[in-house]
Amino acid sequence: MTVTGMEPIGKKKARIFIDYEFAFVLYKGELHLFGIKEGNEISRDTYQEITEELLPKRAKLRCMNLLKSKAYTEKQLRDKLFYGEYREDIIDEAVSYVKSYGYIDDRKYAEDFIAYHMGDKSKKRMEMDLCRKGIDRKIIQEIWERLQEEGEEPDELSAAKEMLRKKNFAPEMAGNKEKQKMWAFLYRKGFEIEIIRRVLSLDITSI
Repeated sequence: MTVTGMEPIGKKKARIFIDYEFAFVLYKGELHLFGIKEGNEISRDTYQEITEELLPKRAKLRCMNLLKSKAYTEKQLRDKLFYGEYREDIIDEAVSYVKSYGYIDDRKYAEDFIAYHMGDKSKKRMEMDLCRKGIDRKIIQEIWERLQEEGEEPDELSAAKEMLRKKNFAPEMAGNKEKQKMWAFLYRKGFEIEIIRRVLSLDITSI
């Protein structure tokens, strides 16, 4: 196997090509450690040490460092590693590692997200946000069903009122044209028409 290309990535890393195919990304210190230079041969033992020991360990540490600052869904974590140009099998190994310790849990992430945004987002908007973060729709539906059984469903009316408050919008002081603009804003945020009508005291038939 021959190192046929090295593309700098910023000042600290390089993209390595072996036999004209992308192989992995290494830091400068790692290049020196393994004697990686364009035109040099790389032994199978060295290749395996990099791909089976160094990179999986680094990917796991990357996940742990990301999770120190905030919660991530599995998809978000996989995306981070994908953009870091880790191989799929290494991504799988790193994600499985943090999952095994309970550091990522999509159901808990969704439950916490819903609890936090219950008062300032519509149910539809929360669903859209969670799906975009990679949460399975089945998980979201199961959470809604549990909340319904416990009588803790989102209060859409209160959430819509909170959005008006944040916009410094007072329905009783606004004209019909201003209310119609706010109607469009709330509709884009995922609120049902009946909720919008009630919170704005707006005659929808006039729109």
